[in-house]
Amino acid sequence: MNTELELTFTLDQHMKMADPPSSAIKEKHLLEAARQKLGSRINERFRCTILKKSIDARNKRRVLIVYRIRIDDENEDARQESPRPLNAPPPMPRPVVVGMGPAGMFAAITLARNGMQPIIIERGRPIESRIRDVEAYFNGAPLVPFSNVQFGEGGAGTFSDGKLNSGISDIRRAFVLKTFVQAGAPEEILWASHPHIGTDRLRDVMLNIRSELLSLGATLLFERTVDEFLVNRGRIEGVYHASSTNGGDRTLLPCRSLVLAIGHSSRDTYAALRSAKISMTPKPFSVGLRIEHRQEWINRSQYGSFAGHPALAAAEYKLVSHTSTGRALYTFCMCPGGVVVPGANAHGQVVTNGMSNYSRSGANANSAILVGVDSPDFSENDLFAGMRFQESLEHAAFVAGGGEGKAPCQRLGDFLAGKASTSYGSVNPTFRPGVTCTDLRKILPEFVFETIRLGISGMERKIKGFSHPDSLLTGIETRSSAPLRIVRDSSLCSPDAAGLYPCGEGAGHAGGIMSSAIDGIKCAEMIVAEHRGEAR
Repeated sequence: MNTELELTFTLDQHMKMADPPSSAIKEKHLLEAARQKLGSRINERFRCTILKKSIDARNKRRVLIVYRIRIDDENEDARQESPRPLNAPPPMPRPVVVGMGPAGMFAAITLARNGMQPIIIERGRPIESRIRDVEAYFNGAPLVPFSNVQFGEGGAGTFSDGKLNSGISDIRRAFVLKTFVQAGAPEEILWASHPHIGTDRLRDVMLNIRSELLSLGATLLFERTVDEFLVNRGRIEGVYHASSTNGGDRTLLPCRSLVLAIGHSSRDTYAALRSAKISMTPKPFSVGLRIEHRQEWINRSQYGSFAGHPALAAAEYKLVSHTSTGRALYTFCMCPGGVVVPGANAHGQVVTNGMSNYSRSGANANSAILVGVDSPDFSENDLFAGMRFQESLEHAAFVAGGGEGKAPCQRLGDFLAGKASTSYGSVNPTFRPGVTCTDLRKILPEFVFETIRLGISGMERKIKGFSHPDSLLTGIETRSSAPLRIVRDSSLCSPDAAGLYPCGEGAGHAGGIMSSAIDGIKCAEMIVAEHRGEAR
């Protein structure tokens, strides 16, 4: 017998069968529950695989935990769903990967596991040094422009929540999850309905992934920034890279295959691409603020009287509120039990982001609340108009915060009343290196302010307490996605440079860790397949 089935447990039942109570129920108990439900004999030959665990809180009087499991009558391990290994190609120019975020990392893993020994160029520092730089900046030290929340080994997601949610259905998803688990991520990401690793756990995962890449012959070049693309007769032939610290030691690296996984904040690389006449187009993106609540308010709204039950993790939400402005307000990158962090990568900027550790045990919940923008919203008609729009908002936030890296912040009650805040209430701001009381309306475009003002009430109808006057708004959130898309064709290459594979979030072809990682795998598979074809 091989079958899938759904099992439902009350919170008290779950506590008796899981240790700790918020973890997964042990296999023997799931098998017993399956035996009772199926009414058939399941003996020691059978095994159970958890496919998904989720919380059903629609009835606040009876919150349930739901498991989707598979029962197999074989003792061998479940088949790993991963990109089919290809035969290693013959010796060839080594492929280059630019960027060590999720897209670049998984492109490199796929290339390395196929014997292609990629060369990886990362403008930032290795994770150990990057952590020290970021923590120092959080505590008031000067920003390091090439080593911060945006740049460095692991990409921007390393200082977020490690969320692996994705609406896409792709066989490569299981490969990504299993690769993370093999590198030290919690096993529950294989079956959790909203999997996350946590920024604290991600750091060790990055070290283990680096070790695997090095063991497979990959080369990692840290603190190197690509500043020029060499394209000849419609083919990529190399890139120039220089020291991220001072621009010195400029070097040409020849290549015929290059995965361009630069992330959404590499504004200087977009300029280098335009100089090389690589086609790009503007794309919609979003801007807004971070909102913070007491996590206990969100728990109470989502779980009712069961809030705080040890079998339940910190509650999450995902909201959309349509408004009379013709635009919607939506939440993004919600971080339960997390903090608001600075995402600037250049002096004179204030940018917000959210971060949670694995335990999600902080006092506050935070989320971006965003409004979509597009080319008609900008005063100029240019490829980089959206990027300059982002920069203007980030500089305005820097000035409003006092010009020292502090973020402008306001009580929601004051924001809705149209007056500047002078103090805070029951929610304490978590942004480091600190916040400044202000009136956020002064730094927001009027249509963004109005959409947020109207959208908050719609969100209150879905999450009781969302519009609590002591909730905090911190600005500004501008980096939810790239303002540009690097054009590519059906082969995933730039139509202007064969062998150049624009990839991931910075290329405008993915959003978030999971979709970016999958996009990186796809580009790497194309490179391996291309070289196998050349060998024939």
